[in-house]
Amino acid sequence: MTDPVKVIEIKKSVFADNDEDARKLRAELKEKGVFLLNLMSSPGSGKTTTLIQTISLLKDRIRIAVMEADIDSDVDAVKIKEATGIPSIQLHTGGMCHLDAEMTRQGLDNVDLANVDLVILENVGNLVCPAEFDTGSCCNAMILSVPEGEDKPLKYPLMFSICDVVVINKMDVLPYFDFNLDKCKEYIHMRNPKAQVIPICAKTGEGVDAFAGWLLEQVKNWKQQ
Repeated sequence: MTDPVKVIEIKKSVFADNDEDARKLRAELKEKGVFLLNLMSSPGSGKTTTLIQTISLLKDRIRIAVMEADIDSDVDAVKIKEATGIPSIQLHTGGMCHLDAEMTRQGLDNVDLANVDLVILENVGNLVCPAEFDTGSCCNAMILSVPEGEDKPLKYPLMFSICDVVVINKMDVLPYFDFNLDKCKEYIHMRNPKAQVIPICAKTGEGVDAFAGWLLEQVKNWKQQ
């Protein structure tokens, strides 16, 4: 039987300058050789399923830990731990719809960073608040699912403008939705010309290797810089 996951109650940041907190946190992570990925999306996009598939491809090559942020419950942390066996903790935000750098630090204080190469932060599910706060991550990623529609980059510009990679999930249901992949890519690059766009199906695993490969390259580059 799997041991219960550790639950960390995150308190609101007491620091006024979040950008400075984030800069300091990144510098500390750089010193430790730890890469922090901030993964964002709306609820139901398939973040946790995508993580399970990605971690399964990478866990024998690099050391990984996960921090799951939600207003309540430990469902996702338990799911990650049971499916992959890697360290996973749950962050409760106390009703807040995002994490900032100090809240992220509180979570990282409960991760054995000396034995980790990559920490994945699964941020609270929505396309507005998480985009507004720098968590101190080394990279930002987001998942957009086909059922959400191709127009989300137009409606939520900040989210798409800050992300280094956009994963388009649930490609298996593309025939059943009015979703134009080329148009979606065009809208994403209107907001962020440098963003990588990777179509996947987390349910079947199709395309996840491309995202895993991209992430592995980011971690290696971070350590070598």
